[in-house]
Amino acid sequence: MKVVALLGSPRVAGNTELLLNEAIRAAEEGGHQVILFRPSAMNISPCLNCGCCDETGKCVIDDEMNDVYKAIRDTDRVILASPIFFFSLSAQIKTIIDRCQSFWCEKYLLKKPIEPGPYGRKGLLLMVGGMKRQVGFDCGGATATAFFRTINVPEHETLYFKEIDAQGAIKGHPTALSEAYEAGKRLVR
Repeated sequence: MKVVALLGSPRVAGNTELLLNEAIRAAEEGGHQVILFRPSAMNISPCLNCGCCDETGKCVIDDEMNDVYKAIRDTDRVILASPIFFFSLSAQIKTIIDRCQSFWCEKYLLKKPIEPGPYGRKGLLLMVGGMKRQVGFDCGGATATAFFRTINVPEHETLYFKEIDAQGAIKGHPTALSEAYEAGKRLVR
């Protein structure tokens, strides 16, 4: 199986990346190919809302998002990992999601959803944030759900960890890393 992992955190070796690494490790140990995208290190412009994809399902911006489009189209599994900033997914991951407007047009306007492939398509959402309240994860989860449905991922598991803020603090959580690893295993079952 092919797995696309989208790392929404701009913080290198931060809590989100540590969680994602565990899910990736589980998939790779199962013999699956994982492609990791780190949007904060890529040349990806935001959506221009130009409307050009309405009729074609293709984005007119020529940048590194083209690699992400190809990988999403060809994958069986998608992992989206993001910190929660101001009750939302990070700007880096939101840029990826917004640029998937072309997939939305392709699916809903042109009636040509991404083909599910021989294994179907499933997702995993990993979120971490310093807040004590649930609302940030609910908001981030709603955005992620819309993204997953747009790229024809009809089901996904969600893991989130609150009150985790300082870099590396996730290592002090009693179950977070093992939960991410087990979720990665379930994803590719």
